[in-house]
Amino acid sequence: MLRNSAPRLLNFCLVAFLTANLSPINATADTTNILFLAGGRSHASGEHEFRAGCMLLAKALNEQSGLDVEATVISGWPDDSSVFDDVDAVVIYSDGTKVIRHGWDRADQLAKSGVGLMFMHYAVHPSPKEGEQYFRPWIGAAMETGWSVNPHWVADLKVLPEHPISNGIDNLVPAYDEFYYNMRFQKDRAAVYDLVTAVPTRDRLKRVINLWNQHGVDGIGKRQTLMWGIEREDGGRGVGFTGGHYHRNWAVDDFRKIVLNAIVWVAGAEVPADGVTSQPVTVEALNANLDKYPTENPVIPLPNLEDYRNLPPATNVSMEDYNNAKTSRPKRSKKAKAKS
Repeated sequence: MLRNSAPRLLNFCLVAFLTANLSPINATADTTNILFLAGGRSHASGEHEFRAGCMLLAKALNEQSGLDVEATVISGWPDDSSVFDDVDAVVIYSDGTKVIRHGWDRADQLAKSGVGLMFMHYAVHPSPKEGEQYFRPWIGAAMETGWSVNPHWVADLKVLPEHPISNGIDNLVPAYDEFYYNMRFQKDRAAVYDLVTAVPTRDRLKRVINLWNQHGVDGIGKRQTLMWGIEREDGGRGVGFTGGHYHRNWAVDDFRKIVLNAIVWVAGAEVPADGVTSQPVTVEALNANLDKYPTENPVIPLPNLEDYRNLPPATNVSMEDYNNAKTSRPKRSKKAKAKS
């Protein structure tokens, strides 16, 4: 009995040892490691789907890009700091600073060691103090209340020519999103790349909401930076992107490619000449991993840009109209305001 069980025990221990010490199947010493940190549920289904968006992008990188990339998604700030070991880039997609506030010092250490940092949508919005202390050194700019604005509009996205971000993008990329604009940039503005720009116009502004101000009005008809990037003195890179409110936009092929290109670039890897490839997003893929709500999630359809182009323009664009509309609105509860 002992003679028969000993080889089995030896084989079991050997398999357990190898399994515990193997890297991911496709990983090598040259693998680019990307960590997504996703925020929690906040808006209605289909909006601010941080976890689902991160998982969709990570799957594209891991399974569809053909690149030597290992992308991992974690919800919130990780309890185990070892997940940052050997990471090449951290991508944060969340409500404001709800994720990064749990790791300011660690993130600063990562940046100073040359790790790439990318913040998407609402995650580009720290306090003015945090913007000056962290965001502008890390990524070159940040959103700032009273300075920046957050309208919903149809933008023709223009990528920066001859930068890796533009690889595989031959034309303007139209999308309807809550594209913030008028960021607060670092003092050395010339060192910040205007990776993606677009021009808001009166007819393209469809919703003007809570952070609207005179800077937003003055910016109409002028080219605005919606994605920016820097190459830091520490050797790392930083990127901010103001889009990503509507989950459906990940199904827009070139919209998704721009962001995938930016993620690979911020990680310090080479962006393929044709850009980062990924498979077209199906309705099933778009609706995978959505946040759970008390009622069943409505199915998110694939986006049809013409539907959004045909939406009527916002009627409260001027500050006079905006303030009049604001004062005439019925007061909302604190709970309702928190969900804005």
